[in-house]
This record gives sequence, C-alpha cells and structure tokens, in this order.
Amino acid sequence: MSRAGTIDGPRFAMEREVITGALAIRDLPRLAGMGCEAATLQYAVRGGENADGRATLAVEVNGQLQLTCQRCLGALEFSLAARSTLELAGSQTEIDAADDERDRVLASKSMDVAAIVEDEVILALPMVPMHASCEAGFVHAGRENRSPFAALAGLQESGAGPRSLRRKPNT
Repeated sequence: MSRAGTIDGPRFAMEREVITGALAIRDLPRLAGMGCEAATLQYAVRGGENADGRATLAVEVNGQLQLTCQRCLGALEFSLAARSTLELAGSQTEIDAADDERDRVLASKSMDVAAIVEDEVILALPMVPMHASCEAGFVHAGRENRSPFAALAGLQESGAGPRSLRRKPNT
C-alpha cells in the first residue's frame, strides 16, 4: 500500500467520494526512475459518473517537476497541471474491446491512489522534454563544448574545408 492509500474504486465512484493529498517523488518510484525530481505533487481524486452512467474517477495533479532537457541536458522546470477522467472498467477485455477515445482503468476494491496519480503524471509529461531554446554550446565536465555541426558549418562558409567536402561543378 502506498502512502496515499487505496480505494474501493466502484464504491468510491458510486458514493462520489473525494481524496486529496500530496505525494513526494519518493512515493512515485517510476517517476523517480525516469530522473524526475519534484518537491511535492498535489492531487485530488473524485468519484462520480459520466453521461452514460458509468462510474468514473476524476484525477487532478498539480506541481512543479524538474526534468532533463534532451537538447542541452540541463535542468528543465516543468509546471504540471494534469486533469483526466477515467472510466472504471469491469475487465481488461472490456478495456481492450472499447472502440472510443475514453480513458479507462481496471476497477477493483483495492486501487492504489499513488499508482493512479503516477500514471496520470507520466501521461502528462512531454515525450521529449526541451527548453524553448538552449544556448548553442553546452557545459560538460567544466568546459564549454560547441556543436560539431556548428564547426562544419563554419568550414563550409569560409571555404576552408577540404576539397573533398566542396562540391565540384559537373563537367
């Protein structure tokens, strides 16, 4: 059991219960394994039903995460504000057979709240986290490195590159 506890999903939804709290990154092992850092994430899970009368869990998660920019490998602050509604399904077959865009989760009498929250956070993360713009150079082991492609571009522009790199006119 996680620090956030467990809920009886169908009963929680039927009785329109609400659970709120905060989770530290140590409570979210998959996020920690991905290199995410965060002070705390605030969450709320609300039971209810959708327009079709199906049981649902509305999940909200807010907080600041620190990710790694995949362009410069520096720290990237990411403001998280995730909201989703999960329809409770009675079986995996029901989830697999669904032919719509609804998000579903397998209902049980012992649903781990932290795992539900962690799933929604992972889905809300960018596929490739990057700063809007990074500096051309990056610092590695205390020294600044330039992109090798920038060096090649400089050679091409100056005409100082080897003759084999310059285009010869067709004869």
